[in-house]
Amino acid sequence: MVMKSLLRLVFWSLLLLSVPIVALPALVTHAWADGPWPQKPVRIVVPFPGGGSADALCRIVGEKLSETWKQPVIVDNRPGAGGNVGAEIVFHAPGDGYTLLCSPPGPLTINQYLYKSLPYEAAKFAPITVLALVPNVLTARKDLPANTAQELVAYAKANPGKVTYASQGNGSTSHLSAQMFATMAGVEMVHVPYKGEGPALVDITASRVDIFIGNIAAALRFEKAKEVKFLGLAARNRSPVAPNVPDAAEIGMPNLIASAWFALAAPPGTPDTIVQKVNADAAAALKLADVREKFLAQGAEPVGQSTAATAAFFKEEETRWSAVIKTANVTLE
Repeated sequence: MVMKSLLRLVFWSLLLLSVPIVALPALVTHAWADGPWPQKPVRIVVPFPGGGSADALCRIVGEKLSETWKQPVIVDNRPGAGGNVGAEIVFHAPGDGYTLLCSPPGPLTINQYLYKSLPYEAAKFAPITVLALVPNVLTARKDLPANTAQELVAYAKANPGKVTYASQGNGSTSHLSAQMFATMAGVEMVHVPYKGEGPALVDITASRVDIFIGNIAAALRFEKAKEVKFLGLAARNRSPVAPNVPDAAEIGMPNLIASAWFALAAPPGTPDTIVQKVNADAAAALKLADVREKFLAQGAEPVGQSTAATAAFFKEEETRWSAVIKTANVTLE
């Protein structure tokens, strides 16, 4: 009788010892999905200097994520090489969710077509969500003899090679947007590159250059002060921050879509459970009234979407800008 009891005890002990081994994968999966992540501060790398739209919008969302996660969210500005420096840092970071990228289009969808080589592979980032769209606007000097986009096209055709357009620099979205406009309109314009958006807008207000297709948030205060005029929006819909400006279809160029946008992405190999958690928490933050108010004050329209929709959006942007870059024959070292 004692022997049978001992054998029974040994049997059940061995059986219980085997359960954790069998259940381990399920427990690990459950921990990723519902467990304690994050357990330490999360770093969000912004690959551009502080003070710009990218920095401001990423910080607004980062603050809300910190409140949700009960962990510090540190925004780390790592500018350089058109965003490539910061993107490289995130690309080579561990795929554990503790380092994320918050970036405008360049590093995620454009630079791979501009630069001969990159220290990272944009396609391998894990898309999380688009935080915001900031449509580009066709801005003209106030004394330009054209008050609509259609009149600008007619003016440019009547004065081939005389209309000048400013940009933030070679290969910038403002450069590529103006090239897209010129190709669609069938006009010839002269490119005047600047070192940033600020100097370009200053020269527009001084009438030293004719047009600039750039971020509506940056140009809006000049338009309100009547120092420049808006001829059209490079977007599918009118913007809530400038509702009187006609959209792309209304100016007769439905495919003139050129928005600045800001998105979250994770390093290659980041578990999908973490990617989905960041996606859900960011989407919740973007629905908050105070976040929406702060975004609109920056001229940005909050987005928030699924990871699948974000991946599809990245592909669409790659297709659009790669075609423009090829047409313009733009390359950077």
